[in-house]
Amino acid sequence: MVFSSHIFLFYFLPLALATYFLAGKKWRNAILTLSSYIFYGWGEPMFVLLLLLSTCIDWGCGLILMDYPRHSNEALVRGGTRTRKQRTALMISVISNLSLLGFFKYCDFGIANWNMAVEALLPGHENLLLPLLHITLPLGISFYTFQSMSYTIDVYRGDAKGITNLVDFACYVSLFPQLVAGPIVRFQEVANQMQERVISTEKFARGVAFFIMGMAQKILLANPCGQMADATFDHAGRSVLDAWWGLSAYALQIFFDFAGYSNMAIGLGLMLGFVFPRNFDSPYRSLSITEFWRRWHISLSTWLRDYLYIPLGGNRKGVHRTYLNLFLVMFLGGLWHGASWTFAVWGTIHGILLMAERAAGMKIAAPKNIPLRLLRQAYTLVAVMIAWVFFRSDNIEAAWGYIRSLFGGGVVPESSTLIHTLMNDPYHIIMWTIAWCCALLAPSAWSWTRETGTGKWMLLAALSVLSVWAMTSQSYNPFIYFIF
Repeated sequence: MVFSSHIFLFYFLPLALATYFLAGKKWRNAILTLSSYIFYGWGEPMFVLLLLLSTCIDWGCGLILMDYPRHSNEALVRGGTRTRKQRTALMISVISNLSLLGFFKYCDFGIANWNMAVEALLPGHENLLLPLLHITLPLGISFYTFQSMSYTIDVYRGDAKGITNLVDFACYVSLFPQLVAGPIVRFQEVANQMQERVISTEKFARGVAFFIMGMAQKILLANPCGQMADATFDHAGRSVLDAWWGLSAYALQIFFDFAGYSNMAIGLGLMLGFVFPRNFDSPYRSLSITEFWRRWHISLSTWLRDYLYIPLGGNRKGVHRTYLNLFLVMFLGGLWHGASWTFAVWGTIHGILLMAERAAGMKIAAPKNIPLRLLRQAYTLVAVMIAWVFFRSDNIEAAWGYIRSLFGGGVVPESSTLIHTLMNDPYHIIMWTIAWCCALLAPSAWSWTRETGTGKWMLLAALSVLSVWAMTSQSYNPFIYFIF
């Protein structure tokens, strides 16, 4: 089930909100947990068991970490000594979560690479080849394993108190607004909200505004840009102009697709009384790749920083170790997105650029010189877009083919006129232009929804009508981050 569907909008959401608000305060977490499991199991009920398994493991490890029942009401002393049992509990949590993620997401990837290595290095040893398992990837497993794992790490570090009630913890892990595509809500960010949260008219209204903005971004901007991107990426040849135009359309698609979904998730959270962290902050206005990662998918970049980069040593162990840590974090962050070498290359590109910027001493602060600021913004945007080629392409060969097209090295068949015709369709040109204006000039949904008046609500009403109309009339409505 996706947010931009009539089943969610007209059936699931009204019923979930009605039962949530009609229930007494002490039953709301239970109602929300049940609603979230129905939401998650709508497409494939068996995956609910996997979600429940991950939840039970981390809840049990949390009980050991807080020495339940003797010290269940106290947080561990930050930086204090941990017992062997507590260290073992943390290890079990981390290993079990990474094992689940590794098996379902990377098992076939590993087998395929093993087979390629055998065929290349040991020809004639077909007996060493392994059959692919064709494992179905559970929706949202990349998100909820990271989220659930943050609970035991936060409790172990003393950043938050643990939860003794299994239903409350299951509610945290399975919250349907951000279950399948984030933002990744770390436990320390909502620990107090799981026990006591403020539900108000103002918060609910801002949540509605967030949701409408996100739905408009997804349906009205991301979808038409996605059609333009598909036309160029799925075609064997394209002109230089069409290649850059299609790539810019994909940059818009992935931004408004994911940022739109995140805004809808944040809005749903506000309706339920939760305040989720900001996940996007106008990333295409960044003046460096370093700044880009402080604005793009913020919940993932901060998770990787706090739970991987800093534990690896961060920038505390010398220059060379800092560069290595940056590279490893971005490489693994690329593989987190998908079991493919294209994602690994995408992460590697960002890792190399982060290292280069650090070596050059590039500062995050915007320079006062306007031409220099525009030059840095152009460099960042072009670098990000070129890296998107590997993110979008099916394989490395296709990615290099597209790169060649960008710089005039591709073959342009006569059939490429079909691409040009689609790209020059007035509707797509208008939506592409509006999308870039919103990405580069308009305030973010986070800022725009802080205050709402009559004018804004009239605009939101119009956007909601247009979005619902487009949703019911469009046959093209993919969601990119569902495959991660």
